[in-house]
Amino acid sequence: MTRKQFWNDPYQVSLLTRVSRVDGERVWLEDTIFYAFSGGQESDGGRIAGRPVRRAEKQGADIAYSLEAGHGLRAGDAVTVEIDWPRRYRLMRLHFAAELVLEVVCRLVDGVEKIGAHIAEDKARIDFALDMPITPWLSGIAAEAQRWIDADLPIASAFSDEAAQRRYWELPGFARVPCGGTHLKRSGEVGRIALKRRNVGKNKERIEIHLLDA
Repeated sequence: MTRKQFWNDPYQVSLLTRVSRVDGERVWLEDTIFYAFSGGQESDGGRIAGRPVRRAEKQGADIAYSLEAGHGLRAGDAVTVEIDWPRRYRLMRLHFAAELVLEVVCRLVDGVEKIGAHIAEDKARIDFALDMPITPWLSGIAAEAQRWIDADLPIASAFSDEAAQRRYWELPGFARVPCGGTHLKRSGEVGRIALKRRNVGKNKERIEIHLLDA
């Protein structure tokens, strides 16, 4: 099982570890700080032993990393893992902003149901099943989410079931939410956000979340 250091310290940008297995272009590591796509959050960018990671994918409790052909790594090799920190930090900020918006929407809009989400470096989005435009609620949703961001509260993140690798984040007085992503230390790190509504089909509504310091 790959030991996931990004849960212990999501602000760590480099790590010395060893290759545990190699299969062609794919390698597995004993430890990692390199997050793989999961729960809508895109993978980190970065390098292993100086080689760019082309793809990171979850495989049960492990993570497989695809490198360029001819990478030359072998099981047992000591390697340095480096992540693209500006990308990671934007993903963390947008991820938490999207989680806040989702919780607020579910509290303010009766009968709404989340049907999809994606967190990228430039923006996040959440898709809802809803038989009316979400526009009348949008300014209130944005204001309530921003209020919790501006409160600059500590964000707890821990295991709810370590054996099953289930985790959660918790904001005091707001919510405790199951989530295995990488999380900020404080809500204020998100900064100012803007929300946009998109119509993506009949009875479907999308909210896009943008960081205003982009």
